[in-house]
Amino acid sequence: MAVSQRRPHRTWSLLGDVKKRPSAYDVTAAKFNYHFRRDPAPFEMDPQAPFNLFYLANREGSPFNVEDWEGFRDPAKLTYADYVTLQHERETYVDLLTDHHEAAESAADLDPAWVATLRDLFVPLRFPLHVLQMTGLYVGQMAPTAFVINCANFQAADELRRIQRIAYTTKVVANAHGDDLAATAAARDPWENGEAWQPLRRVLEQLLAVRDWGEAFVALNLAVKPVVDALVNGRLSELAAQNGDEYLSLLMAEFQLDSARSRDWTAALVRYAVAQDPAMRDVVQGWLSTWQPRADAAVEGLAPLFAAAAQPLPAATVTAAALAERAALLDAAGL
Repeated sequence: MAVSQRRPHRTWSLLGDVKKRPSAYDVTAAKFNYHFRRDPAPFEMDPQAPFNLFYLANREGSPFNVEDWEGFRDPAKLTYADYVTLQHERETYVDLLTDHHEAAESAADLDPAWVATLRDLFVPLRFPLHVLQMTGLYVGQMAPTAFVINCANFQAADELRRIQRIAYTTKVVANAHGDDLAATAAARDPWENGEAWQPLRRVLEQLLAVRDWGEAFVALNLAVKPVVDALVNGRLSELAAQNGDEYLSLLMAEFQLDSARSRDWTAALVRYAVAQDPAMRDVVQGWLSTWQPRADAAVEGLAPLFAAAAQPLPAATVTAAALAERAALLDAAGL
């Protein structure tokens, strides 16, 4: 009797009729978000439970939606293992940079005028950057596919990396120039009361209140984060170099690599969404019309702090550079 030679199912048959073995990137992300568009309720509880209703309203109900999110791919195609390996190498570099400058006691040689600028401009940064981290995690929590979830979570991890290094550097400078620099009040007081910080504080507090996942993504990654990154990683690096702080200049420049990956996946996601449904361009533009002016006001508020340094950057130059970097991202996104 003839025996059937039926081919067994492959473990990756979930991906459809693929012609070759999928990459680790595809295998570890494709269709992992089991609760998106899961009827009658995303999660295994009463369909009328507030948790289910929240996701249905702010994810499935978002205007930023296309028929198939699973086709999106991160340009870097990072798995968790890839991300850990990549950042381990970058952290090794930063550790060596830090060890070199600590051995040379570079912080002790900083000009007191520059230390005063750090007090006003650098020390408070951990407060706003935590908001970027928290909003990135929210986008990851609410996103419709693991291909986006992973990007948002890696971005949030990048933010935490930057915050940790800023906090450590603050303590190093405080050890050399006065313990009060590392006190909570030294960061909190300017953030809560300093005139220059209030436009940024305002837009970030508004950002924390956004519930629609699409609007949170647009407001964070297309409006606010690009200009904050331009100030923190770009202009602050330049300002530090002008004022003899080689360590801080190199440290801030290091975070440009993280920001570049964020810009790449952000632009790719917008292009993908618009390619799937051209109406998504108007959705994104509508949110940008609200969030861009708020982010612009934040840049204009902080720019004078750069101009107040002993070796300054003109406020107009700082503002123009930040807005130009965001404009380049919007252009890359096809907006």
